[in-house]
Amino acid sequence: MLVALCAMTFNASVELSGKWMFGTFMCDVWNSFDVYFSTASILHLCCISVDRYYAIVQPLDYPLIMTHSKVILMLVIVWISPALLSFVPIFVGWYTTKENLDFLKENPQICEFKVNKSYAIISSSVSFWLPGIVMISMYYKIYQEADRQERMLYRSKVAALLLDKHLQINHIPIPRPSVQMEQTTISSMRRERKAARTLGIIMSAFLLCWLPFFLWYITSSLCDECETPKIVVGILFWIGYFNSALNPIIYAYFNREFRAAFKKTLKSCCPYQLMNCKVSDGVDLPPYMHSTASSEIHMNIIRSRNYSSSNQLQQ
Repeated sequence: MLVALCAMTFNASVELSGKWMFGTFMCDVWNSFDVYFSTASILHLCCISVDRYYAIVQPLDYPLIMTHSKVILMLVIVWISPALLSFVPIFVGWYTTKENLDFLKENPQICEFKVNKSYAIISSSVSFWLPGIVMISMYYKIYQEADRQERMLYRSKVAALLLDKHLQINHIPIPRPSVQMEQTTISSMRRERKAARTLGIIMSAFLLCWLPFFLWYITSSLCDECETPKIVVGILFWIGYFNSALNPIIYAYFNREFRAAFKKTLKSCCPYQLMNCKVSDGVDLPPYMHSTASSEIHMNIIRSRNYSSSNQLQQ
């Protein structure tokens, strides 16, 4: 929602009118909001990938690692670090050259985000390349864990069948495992496979939406002779914005804990008429309901997992 209100609306006005109508100061505000909320959105995905890694790969250590204080620290970093990358360098004028600053002051009807090489490297690294490396690493390890669990289950089934066949031939009775234990194992494996599939979709959406934009961004900033048609630049911006709409749909559709967290967050912060509406497990929540409360949703998920884990330890 914040991306839509603070970035997409201004971009849409420029696309429709063909010019900037809000002056030099608001141009800096728009560019700052654009960098800030896009970076915050990507960093949230990075934090979620780390959270998913510990929840799936190290479930027993998860309540000890992802504590309440650590989650708060992660969220503080997610919301403060983009400000150091957006508002500070843009309003101080560090992000571009002196010639471009003078050009924008003399032409208030133009709002171009033309950056220098240093800012392009630093901003793209913090906003995309470093979080992207972390996400790919976390999700690859999660996929490896899911694959390992599936191979272990397959081998155990094959071994059980061979042993059962051998015992039947020799007429040796053997106690069979309980149905509840077998169902628990199958259910756990299904969750692992579903998690791997969901994470694959998330990574694909992230890379498809943001990789083209940041490839253009770093290339055009480092190569002064490389010209890109304005229509291509506009398409790249909107594809990146589209990722903010895809994320809540993917998470809410594939993850029951996120749906429960969405429902809890809506009850605590939405108007009365939304509080009374029913949100079932099979219903997708509108995308704009995600971004405004992403931090609270993340906290609700952590609290629910910590509570369930503590109950399991007590049992």
